[in-house]
Amino acid sequence: MPDKAEKSAHDALAAASDALSAFLADPDQATRIARVARAIASAIRSGGKVLACGNGGSSADAMHFCEELTGRFRDNRRALPAIACVDPGHITCTANDFGYEFVFSRWVEALGRRGDVLIVLSTSGNSRNIVRAVEAASSVGLTRVALLGGTGGVLSGLCEHQWIAPGRTSDRIQEIHMLILHTLVGCIEVELGIA
Repeated sequence: MPDKAEKSAHDALAAASDALSAFLADPDQATRIARVARAIASAIRSGGKVLACGNGGSSADAMHFCEELTGRFRDNRRALPAIACVDPGHITCTANDFGYEFVFSRWVEALGRRGDVLIVLSTSGNSRNIVRAVEAASSVGLTRVALLGGTGGVLSGLCEHQWIAPGRTSDRIQEIHMLILHTLVGCIEVELGIA
């Protein structure tokens, strides 16, 4: 009979498998990823960049995605322009002076240019600072991509492209988000002819 830790591990792996199966059950996932990769590649070819943001683990995922564009993914190739909003100086200054709900929107206003792409990650879809970032991106003229969870929350439908990842908990949702982000990087490289 398995002990509690072994049962917990089994349950976690089963939940991850269920979330992935639910995600893959939608036959349009590959098409959606390719469409977003084309939009990002087009922005890069035109001199634009990717901006990405999220809270907590989603912030780490945004940073991971951007470093795989600026650094490398699987093979060496030219650096691709991407910035994650993880600068503690900016975040703490803005949170202190304006409020935490403005930490991403002020950053988008400062760095976003028409033709850039903003990727936001929110497992609930209800983070006010992410909503404000999407609103700021809309006013500046950025293409908006949302990786969400649950029902999609208030962010559902606010971006040109979105995923609502299956999963009952934030960790399962974030695992699907990272799969999307990793797949996007590979497809962006293909679109740019550098893979």
